[in-house]
Amino acid sequence: MRILVVNPNSTGSMTEAIGAHARAVVGPGVSVEAVHPPGSPASIESHTDDVLAAPGVLAEIARRPDVDGFVVACFGDPGLLAAREIASGPVVGIAEAGMRTACYLGRSFSVVTTLHRTVGHIRDLAAGYGVGRQCAGVHASGVAVLDLETDPTAYVRVLTTARAALAADGSDSLVLGCAGMADLTGRLAADLGVPVVDGVAAATTEVERLVRLGLATGKTGEFATPRLPALLG
Repeated sequence: MRILVVNPNSTGSMTEAIGAHARAVVGPGVSVEAVHPPGSPASIESHTDDVLAAPGVLAEIARRPDVDGFVVACFGDPGLLAAREIASGPVVGIAEAGMRTACYLGRSFSVVTTLHRTVGHIRDLAAGYGVGRQCAGVHASGVAVLDLETDPTAYVRVLTTARAALAADGSDSLVLGCAGMADLTGRLAADLGVPVVDGVAAATTEVERLVRLGLATGKTGEFATPRLPALLG
């Protein structure tokens, strides 16, 4: 089985880290490749970034018919529905997978993300995915995406935000609202004493499960394969 993990931003170090986290959770016989569109924004922190990143995500997926399933590794799930139209295998976004996974772990969950400007979009995603009632709160740590890799205070700021979020929301689990937070998962779980869901791991294992079940996006209605523009090959 081959899974392609697409990091919608163009930061190579983040792509490498995302790929490592995805490979750590798959079973025997599963190959994971992580890529990013070279022309995308360096980080995705706004609606404009989402729109600019989506064509690159679609292009990466369109050129890989040899792959069995795909992960969109940004918590805004940019281009997810369009990706399901053009892909032959299942496509899972990390926000949808992370939040749905958290619903198995308790009555409610909290999301801790990067900048405050992303909070509204994440709330909209939760509502659209049908988990708005279970999402007790979305909280911004104030740490920019790229600063997660370089700012020595990033972990403490995320931890402090998470601890306050769980107390305020009374949640049973925490969902990390950025692919760049994946390497904080184990440390946060130990410090907080609650399940912490990394969307990269959740989405990758969900794609693996769907492929093993022989399932992919239905192609007889809304998600039928469209005529592909030259941009996508």
